[in-house]
Amino acid sequence: MTAARPVLLVEDNELNRDMLARRLKRAGFEVLTACDGQQALDLMISELPAVVLMDMSLPVLDGWTACRMARQDDRIKHIPIIALTAHALEEDRIKAMDAGCDDYATKPVDFPELLDKIKTLAEQGALR
Repeated sequence: MTAARPVLLVEDNELNRDMLARRLKRAGFEVLTACDGQQALDLMISELPAVVLMDMSLPVLDGWTACRMARQDDRIKHIPIIALTAHALEEDRIKAMDAGCDDYATKPVDFPELLDKIKTLAEQGALR
């Protein structure tokens, strides 16, 4: 399945970003990448991706702040965001959801599970 719009992968670790981007492309997605929260917001506005995969620990502007800012911007507040984080506690999931994320995935990423989340949120986002 290919999303009508690209998936935006926001990850500051080059190795993680490249590996995940390659796997997403092999799964049929067009992938945009950003290295920090400000780049993510800029790409969300200019490209309107189907789904954003947002690392939460980012330079320049962290993922928590970028998510909150996205939810306050009428142009992009409808775009689904999946938090990607090494923080695996329930309180971390709650914090991500409170920041405006639609879902949550821990690192290392369970790729089949992440694909299911992307597909579900992309379909829901297309209906918004």
